[in-house]
Amino acid sequence: MPRASRPACTRARDKLRGCDLVKMKIGSLVSGQAIRARSMVIQQKTGRPVQFEITADTRASLLAWLERRGGSIDDYAFPSRVDHEGHLSTRQYARLVDEWVTAIGLRAEEYGTHSLCRTKAALIYKATGNLRAIQILLGHTKIENIVRYLGVDIDDALTLAETTEI
Repeated sequence: MPRASRPACTRARDKLRGCDLVKMKIGSLVSGQAIRARSMVIQQKTGRPVQFEITADTRASLLAWLERRGGSIDDYAFPSRVDHEGHLSTRQYARLVDEWVTAIGLRAEEYGTHSLCRTKAALIYKATGNLRAIQILLGHTKIENIVRYLGVDIDDALTLAETTEI
């Protein structure tokens, strides 16, 4: 999905699970009047912290959203439409992703919240071949999980070996 057309919560999603994204509080995203360049969440699935960067474009989108949304640092950044004290549901987030994907002319069946989580990790792996970096970025405990997650196979390993001179 082209970066310019992706809403702020989708761009932040590049390494976060939807269940973690929708629960982010405003205070984890802001420092004074500015949006942080980095933030951290405790993953619901693993209970482990994962740090993520917030790009300049995403910071601008988040700032515009939070100025429009209002609220305090203890409020959810993405509030529920139904429960004014709660956060956006993961199901509603998935519906929004489907709408955004369709709006830019892609097939919703081919893109979803999980494929967005995998996007940046796959691009970093393709550029560097560094599984340990991906493991740290995604907060996974085992390299084996990263290999399975990214679909790394023997051809990837051989390609890296062939392009590495010693």
